[in-house]
Amino acid sequence: MFLENASQKGWIEVICGSMFSGKTEELIRRLRRAEFAHLKVEIFKPCIDVRYSEDEVVSHNATTIRSTPVESSQNILLLASNVDVVGIDEAQFFDRGIIDVCRQLANSGIRVIVAGLDMDYLGKPFGPMPDLMAIAEYVTKVHAICVRCGNLAHHSHRLAANDALVMLGEKDTYEPICRHCFAELTKGEQ
Repeated sequence: MFLENASQKGWIEVICGSMFSGKTEELIRRLRRAEFAHLKVEIFKPCIDVRYSEDEVVSHNATTIRSTPVESSQNILLLASNVDVVGIDEAQFFDRGIIDVCRQLANSGIRVIVAGLDMDYLGKPFGPMPDLMAIAEYVTKVHAICVRCGNLAHHSHRLAANDALVMLGEKDTYEPICRHCFAELTKGEQ
């Protein structure tokens, strides 16, 4: 379906980590390099992510790249024709079909770069991310800095009292914290 160039080999790259770790920044960096190499690039994000922009992927540092918001993972297959590279931001918010979508794209010769939170605010694997990491050729885990002690952070600690799994937010809603600080803050909750 997507195989325009039989010699092109596809693969999957996953960029994961906590909030404020630079996932989106790294995704944008890789996509810009692909554009610089004159590759045809398409970027997708879930429709629910409207924190900064409806039609751009935006990092916390305000770096932007044009994107297409989609309702479901299947829309990516419909819109990713005749491309060399597909970027997907906030993959944890997609349905589980994103796993097969990424596999199909890579199998058809497309380089797929996916960014997302690997754990939810409870410290549990988030949505399709564990499966995406399992099928990826390359996994990059990026870290924030713990705002409480300065160690490497890999937890997204929710500051707001809300039990919803999906809650879009910023620095007023989440903070990056390390394993030790997360364990101290969630003592008795787990």
